[in-house]
Amino acid sequence: MRIMALDLGDRRIGVAVSDELGWTAQGVGVITRHRDGRELEEIERIVREREVGEIVVGLPRNMDGSIGPRGEICIAFAEMLRGRLQLPVHLWDERLTTAAAERTLLEADVSRRKRRQVVDKLAATLILQHYLDSKAGR
Repeated sequence: MRIMALDLGDRRIGVAVSDELGWTAQGVGVITRHRDGRELEEIERIVREREVGEIVVGLPRNMDGSIGPRGEICIAFAEMLRGRLQLPVHLWDERLTTAAAERTLLEADVSRRKRRQVVDKLAATLILQHYLDSKAGR
């Protein structure tokens, strides 16, 4: 059973999926968000094609651990996914994940334009790998 992670943003959703054993996370891509909710169909397609049995949604917390407006949006999105897909959906603390992804891409000297295209996917990959590592006790 594979696990999928989503990094929910205002305009894009980064997507990563684990290997079948649940050891490593691989970035799958980025889904553009739409006002009509078409992104949900894309998430469902990935779940079917990749045989995903569990989903992790990044939960942005404030540095003091509290949940702000962005976190509330992610909680509502996770609840909606849980009901629509009938799969376990977990929220995972993603504090500084996007910043870490940006830093990694800067250190790799990736252009600004290219960074915008991959930062969400890399953030989802980091969220998923941290989740997988925590389950394995690493």
